Amino acid sequence: MLPSDRRKDELEKKRAKLAEIRKAKEARKIALDAQRRDPVDTLSRTTSRRDVDSLVASLVGERSSVADDGSDAFRSMSPSPLPSLSEIRSPGSVVGATGGENVVEAPPQPNLSSVDFVFFDCPPKEKVMYTKEIQTDFVNTDWKPEEKSTSPTQPTKPRQLPEETSPTTNGSLSDSEEKIKPVQPPRELSEEERKEILSSEPFLTFFDHSARVLERALNQPSYDFLKDYTVADEVHLTGDGKGIKLHWSYADERWTRNRAVMDTRWSQKHPELFLGAYGKNQGSVTEADGVVLIWNLHLREQPEYVFQSQSDVTVATFSDFHPNLVVGGAYSGQILVWDMRAKSLPVLKSPLSAVGHTHPVYSMNIIGTQNAHNLLTASTDGLVCSWQLDMLARPQEALDLIYPSSARADGVSITTMSFPPGETTTFWVGTEEGMVYQANRYDRAGSKAGINANDVFKGHFGPVTGIDFHPMSGPADFSDLFLTSSVDWTVKLWRAKSVSKTSATPQVVAPLNSFEEADDYVYDVKWSPTHPSLFGCVDGAGKFDIYNLNQDVEVPIVRIPVGSGGGLNKLAWDKEGQRTAIGSADGQIHVYDLGEIAQPRPDEWHLFQKTLAEMESR
Repeated sequence: MLPSDRRKDELEKKRAKLAEIRKAKEARKIALDAQRRDPVDTLSRTTSRRDVDSLVASLVGERSSVADDGSDAFRSMSPSPLPSLSEIRSPGSVVGATGGENVVEAPPQPNLSSVDFVFFDCPPKEKVMYTKEIQTDFVNTDWKPEEKSTSPTQPTKPRQLPEETSPTTNGSLSDSEEKIKPVQPPRELSEEERKEILSSEPFLTFFDHSARVLERALNQPSYDFLKDYTVADEVHLTGDGKGIKLHWSYADERWTRNRAVMDTRWSQKHPELFLGAYGKNQGSVTEADGVVLIWNLHLREQPEYVFQSQSDVTVATFSDFHPNLVVGGAYSGQILVWDMRAKSLPVLKSPLSAVGHTHPVYSMNIIGTQNAHNLLTASTDGLVCSWQLDMLARPQEALDLIYPSSARADGVSITTMSFPPGETTTFWVGTEEGMVYQANRYDRAGSKAGINANDVFKGHFGPVTGIDFHPMSGPADFSDLFLTSSVDWTVKLWRAKSVSKTSATPQVVAPLNSFEEADDYVYDVKWSPTHPSLFGCVDGAGKFDIYNLNQDVEVPIVRIPVGSGGGLNKLAWDKEGQRTAIGSADGQIHVYDLGEIAQPRPDEWHLFQKTLAEMESR
């Protein structure tokens, strides 16, 4: 017989066996149903359990090889146990339901072979659960230091969450919570570690910055410390100030004690910042000879920045085109540049050599535009130098001013210098002998570089301490007017000759008006940047005088005693013309809010034209 035919016979026999098994199951199911309906009757009509087991065994059948192996694959298919091997009469014989024997041929034993299996360990996909509770591990907030225990090996148990607050559904702690240990108390630093931290540079920088922020915040309760600056309280002035208010007197015990204010200027970029240049501290030989302090209107007790110099700083100013830079002139003749982003020492300085200034620098101006500007400085040696702020090794230009008189061949002793608004080549200088001269940086039509010998502005009888040109603002142009102050106790008003109309022959130019109400040396004078007829001056008697020429051309409209009555050295108006900063000889800078006095009416320019016409007609 062919193998294929044999396989077909085996399949047919198996189908027949399966059909018999189904019939036996159906018969047993019918019997069980009947037993439930009538258990007593059914039990009497059924055969014994042994007969049922014999019937199932005859239907299922067993091969001798399967019985020998102890396999129970077919036993699980029947609800009753199969008969034992002793109850089976012969291999391949099956006992029928009627008691007869049916000889069935056993199927051939299949051939077995070994097979290699590869097992793959695939981890189950992680199931991420989301909850609206706080997504952090549990922290024991009720930790208390452990009491001293008699058992040194007794373990410390972490605090357990109560069942009602447990994040798990069955009330048990999660794995992350079970690993939480009590928070250990902070370790106390030793004295050496504490001193090392307090003296470290990062801590000092952080402490200094934080102290300034807190001080600004404390000056006004509604201060928003996220901003750089805020509005400070005002202090009202009592006396004849006519509404003028003293904002604050700025001084620092460490940096301004025993120093005199040599110069003060306002920042054009940040209207709340102003600087003070200071001379040597006469009571200490270990401190820097000169300092420049950057003050903030809303930081009263300490400066915003501190810059140091090896020599007295006689003049300083903010750079109009680089707000982070501060430029200063020293008593030694050096030009210094500080950067607010750097340390307290200068980032650039001119060398101590004969190529620059060798005498004290008392005046400086930054002229030009954003893309083309220069720093012009003048010293008492008669030298006017032009500098580039990024290169101070040597000046780009150097102009030596010589007296026009042939009797003197030495240089002009320049004490102050000023440029008219918009002018970059022609300037005016005040000298120690009280003369004011016009000078040119370059040769031009009708004049040469240097002092114009034909026009001499003569009126003072002492050194000229200040000179200031009228600002170019408003509907009328008064930029040819300038004021001068002197140690002869007077302030004088001049009209400058036009650059294109210089005198052909030598002549003396007289002032338009002289103001002689001061009680001491007048150290500085400045025009208001917004009011056409308003200017202020300060003197050595501690008086701050404000003149309004539209109201009175002889006496000031306001006279304010400033500070303790010491000498006042410098005066500066802010960009808006609403505040003045006054530097005193005792190291303080007094800031005043001028209020309505500094606000011009629309007809002020027209009235000032009439006032000037009356002065010239006298």
